[in-house]
Amino acid sequence: MAAKIKKGDRVVVLTGKDKGRTGAVLKVLPAENRVVVEGVNMVQRHTRPSQADPQGGIKNKEASLHLSNVAIADANGKASRVGFKIDGDKKVRIAKTTGDVI
Repeated sequence: MAAKIKKGDRVVVLTGKDKGRTGAVLKVLPAENRVVVEGVNMVQRHTRPSQADPQGGIKNKEASLHLSNVAIADANGKASRVGFKIDGDKKVRIAKTTGDVI
């Protein structure tokens, strides 16, 4: 089945502490049904100093969200479900609210 949400898509968070916030998808984890969204669901991680990061310390990073808790943002910035249609000889994703190609 074709992916409804892909890397680089603009999404809206539907539930949780960041409800209503939007961001771009940084990473999709299809095996776990999760996505990482830029600037959303920030957590603090204590990191040990290493060669790559000699300072170490407490770092902020994005944690993953379940796919069911995000929706594609349509052209108006509102949450939309994703549909598919055949456009010529290609299968394209469309926003159900506006009918626009994503």
